[in-house]
Amino acid sequence: MRGEAAPARAWRVVLEKIETDLLEGALRPGDHLPPERELAASLGVGRSSVREALRVLDVLGLIRTATGSGPTSGAIVIATPQGGMSALLRLQVAAQGFEIDDVVRTRRILETAVAGDLAARIGAARRTGEREDDALAEARAVLQAMDATGLTPAEFLALDAQFHLALAEASGNTVVAAMMAGLRTAIESYVLAGAARVPDWNDTVTGLRAQHRQIVDAIAVGDPELAVRLVDDHITGYHAHAGLTRD
Repeated sequence: MRGEAAPARAWRVVLEKIETDLLEGALRPGDHLPPERELAASLGVGRSSVREALRVLDVLGLIRTATGSGPTSGAIVIATPQGGMSALLRLQVAAQGFEIDDVVRTRRILETAVAGDLAARIGAARRTGEREDDALAEARAVLQAMDATGLTPAEFLALDAQFHLALAEASGNTVVAAMMAGLRTAIESYVLAGAARVPDWNDTVTGLRAQHRQIVDAIAVGDPELAVRLVDDHITGYHAHAGLTRD
């Protein structure tokens, strides 16, 4: 009879089994995981270890669990687990595991790619006469909210982060959107720290609003090169102005 794995790592046995099944195609998005009792018996672990593994997978956004009976009950593999990646990045940010310079470099890579891809997609749709849904609707709505008078720096910069996240989500790339969502806390925190160093905050806000609209306009007319340049200048410009860069 197979002995039970050591309690300290037994839940990892369950994770490794599920990971293997996913990689080999034995489990796919939408599939139910085997019942706790079956997993415990087949892997030689206790049911408490199975439950611990399921809690980890739930937090990571890889499964959804529900009590009761029927087709929606039990543990089900989720097709798009972007929530887990966002949660992990947020925890790293909270633990100050990322240097500001690294976050900025990552933003430049991700956000210029987002702007370029979005503009290219919209431009291609315009050239072929295909109907392109307004992928920029959410970004435009955030811009409108940013025009409100009396916003505190924290409120304005929270909307600023939401604007950049809206563009990432509009790109349709769930991995990029998840990474941007996870980095959002870092973005808000360090740009707010920079705002305290800016002597002409009202003028800076006016400039940021204009830059945002220029970015949206470049994407909307389908100009990838201009959109990429505007996004890169926007990100690097603020950091230089707020004294956040090391250079």
